[in-house]
Amino acid sequence: MDRLENIRFALINTSHAGNIGASARAMKVMGLKQLHLIGPTDYPSAEATARASGADDVLFNANVHDSLDQAIAPCTLVFGSSARNRGMDIPVIDLAEAVKLMLSTAANQQVALLFGKERYGMTNEEMQRCHYLVKFPANPEYSSLNLAAAVQVAAYEIRKQCLELQAPPGIIEGGSAITAELPFADAAKMQSFYNHLFAVMHEVDFMQTQNVDSLTEKLRMMFNRMRIEKHEMDILRGFLSAVRKNIKK
Repeated sequence: MDRLENIRFALINTSHAGNIGASARAMKVMGLKQLHLIGPTDYPSAEATARASGADDVLFNANVHDSLDQAIAPCTLVFGSSARNRGMDIPVIDLAEAVKLMLSTAANQQVALLFGKERYGMTNEEMQRCHYLVKFPANPEYSSLNLAAAVQVAAYEIRKQCLELQAPPGIIEGGSAITAELPFADAAKMQSFYNHLFAVMHEVDFMQTQNVDSLTEKLRMMFNRMRIEKHEMDILRGFLSAVRKNIKK
C-alpha cells in the first residue's frame, strides 16, 4: 500500500468548503492522505471540518498552493478528471485504465489527479498540465458528478486495484511492460523547460503574439505525450542554452 503515499488529489479553486471536507473523508476511507488545494475560496472552514467527519488529519494536513504548477511540481505523471479534451491533443482514458498507470508509476514516483472547479471543471490551461484526462464510468445521459463524489469514486478504484496488485511494477502499454523506474522529468522541471523554450523561441522571432497561445498548447501536448526523461531534458536544456549563447554573439 506504499503506492498510496505517492498519489495526490489536487482540488482546483474549490468554491464550496463542504466539498473539501467531504473529499478529505472520501480519501481517508480509502487510505489516501495527500490532499492538495489550489486557491480554495474558503479554507480552513468549520463546514469543511464538519463534512470531514473524523478525517481531520487529512483535512488539516492539506497543502494549500497559490498555483497549479506549484501543486504538481514533484509529479512525473498528471491526470485530469475530465471526460472531454475540448479538441486538445490529450488522450482520454477510462478510470480503471488510468488507475493502472497511476499505481505503476506511484511505486517510486509522485502522481497527481486533478479535479477542476465545481461549476466549470478544468480550464484549457489546466488541462495542458495533464498527460491524460480521466473518464469516469458514469451514465452517458447524466454524467455530472459532485466534486466529493468524484473524489470518492476515484479513491475507491485506486484502493481496489492497489489491493489486487500482485505483479511487479510496470506500466502496461500496448501489451508490453514499461518499467516505472525511468527517471522522468517532473512537472517543475518541465515548467522550467517550457519557460526556457518559449523565451528562446521569442528571441529568434519564431513565436509571435498572434500564435503564442496555439503554439504553447501544441508544444505542451507534444512533450506531454513524449514523457521526457531526465537525461533527455538535460540535452534539450543544453541545446537551448547553446542557441541563446550563439544568438547573442
